[in-house]
Amino acid sequence: MEQHQIQTKPDVQWVIITEANADQRLDNFLITRLKGVPKSLIYRIVRKGEVRVNKGRVDVKYRLAIGDMVRIPPVRVAEKAQENYVTNSLKKSLEEDILFEDEALIVLNKPAGYPVHGGSGVSSGIIESLRQLRPDAHFLELVHRLDKDTSGCLIIAKKRSALRKLHEIFRDDQVRKSYLALLAGRWDKKKLLVNVPLLKKPGEGGERVVIVSNLGKSAETLFTRLQAYQDTTLVSAAPKTGRTHQIRVHAAWMGHPIISDERYGSFELNRDFKKRGYKRLFLHAEKLEFVHPVTGLTVAFNAPLPKSLQNLLAHEKPL
Repeated sequence: MEQHQIQTKPDVQWVIITEANADQRLDNFLITRLKGVPKSLIYRIVRKGEVRVNKGRVDVKYRLAIGDMVRIPPVRVAEKAQENYVTNSLKKSLEEDILFEDEALIVLNKPAGYPVHGGSGVSSGIIESLRQLRPDAHFLELVHRLDKDTSGCLIIAKKRSALRKLHEIFRDDQVRKSYLALLAGRWDKKKLLVNVPLLKKPGEGGERVVIVSNLGKSAETLFTRLQAYQDTTLVSAAPKTGRTHQIRVHAAWMGHPIISDERYGSFELNRDFKKRGYKRLFLHAEKLEFVHPVTGLTVAFNAPLPKSLQNLLAHEKPL
């Protein structure tokens, strides 16, 4: 990744907005444009009116339009922009585990153990690492998210126009998603549509926790039993809505938390299953189906279950 020495930009920059940045929030545009500049400074220069759009003051939430003229004042950048370190295993995955790619998007079989983006003490995630490995890519943005310990289908947009359309598709719940999950205990039902509302609230230490609450937003997940084992059950979980931690919370609400779910599962169960080799959340985004933002055709993708999880299932005793 490009490194920047301490310097003061000598001149005001004038930038004409093109399709590549249309509909982007001003703060996100500036953060990308002014690499190495602290976010606090970016928000300060906008608040003080040093950043102008079409010669007028705007808020950081202002969405840029094609043809907008943005004034960017001289600012001091960091001594060195921290370079993201991409591990060999992640690099291999980002190079070899791409399920599909065209001019508009990438569908990646995301490996478990990596956040989709940096933050909360993590300097880089999937998207930052992908940008580093593809320095010539003009635009790479996450379309949606997967939890750090969840593997499977992840969409990355390569054009802002594609990102906007895909966001609309996700917002309108027009994406068909299916996950594989291994639940604790024997789940006797063949199918169950869980329809209980979910509410996000801060937990201990400030981390995000989701609970079942009538004060929350509606959430629906269809669980289908695929294989019953001696003390676990493999299910397909198809979320009809896209709430945070939806499948994990609904599974725990049923009394059958996902194996190795450290946030919503059982400490004792997780400890016992860890001794059996289960060291990660057994949740995998297996299938995605949606309308392609450019061609208008329905596309479907299937991410194979990681070998590590396949090997664990091979040692389970089917009923």
